[in-house]
Amino acid sequence: MTRTRTAGGPYVREARADRLPSEGWPFTIPAVRALADGDVLDLDHPVTLLCGDNGSGKSTLVEAIAAAAGLNVEGGSRNFQFSTRTTEVPLAEHLRLVRHPGRRPRDGFFLRAESYFNVASEIERLDQEPDTPPLLPTYGGVSPHERSHGESFLDLVTHRFGTDGLYVLDEPEAALSVTGCMALLAQVMELSEGGSQFIIATHSPILLAIPGAVIHQLDEHGFERLEYDDTLPVVTMRAFLADPARFVHRLRAD
Repeated sequence: MTRTRTAGGPYVREARADRLPSEGWPFTIPAVRALADGDVLDLDHPVTLLCGDNGSGKSTLVEAIAAAAGLNVEGGSRNFQFSTRTTEVPLAEHLRLVRHPGRRPRDGFFLRAESYFNVASEIERLDQEPDTPPLLPTYGGVSPHERSHGESFLDLVTHRFGTDGLYVLDEPEAALSVTGCMALLAQVMELSEGGSQFIIATHSPILLAIPGAVIHQLDEHGFERLEYDDTLPVVTMRAFLADPARFVHRLRAD
């Protein structure tokens, strides 16, 4: 069932940076330097996708956006305050999110694939606290530790995410099969039509195909808005699928 769009998001219009240091990581990443030079990252859409090669700064940007939005940088909502290590987000101290006046998301969540195990442990811990409402039903009724990585991701998006939320996802395809990515695409479509805003870093040509999404590709020059067919993951995957044997031969030769 398609949810009716409310007077919700988008909530965040753009990301800017003020007084960035000129040396040290992550301030030397070209996409971050572009912000330092006055470029603005346009986020004023129900779904914004960041793509680019490894090391281009996708995860760095979405992590800083999540932190600037008040979400736990290891993952989770504003209510998740756990930390399994000293987590610093230097860029977040300089990143400024420009929001729509009068719009506040009812919910928010930061999903990062690499630390979702820790989020799952925190969910279990919170669910065992006395005199608190049960938490697991909002995650599908089963501990994420008792589901596969991909299943727990889809449980999260299907059962925990709702309308009128701000959801920041860092490479969610890392745990998903091809059909899992398609299921995630469908959920993002439905929730964004219901007033939620998504900001997603991804390598997946499937997720890049979310209808109506705006795509920013990060590279050695900074970032630029591209159409689906011109993005690096799509161009590369199409070349590979057109003739896998030839592609593999070229890789071996190189």
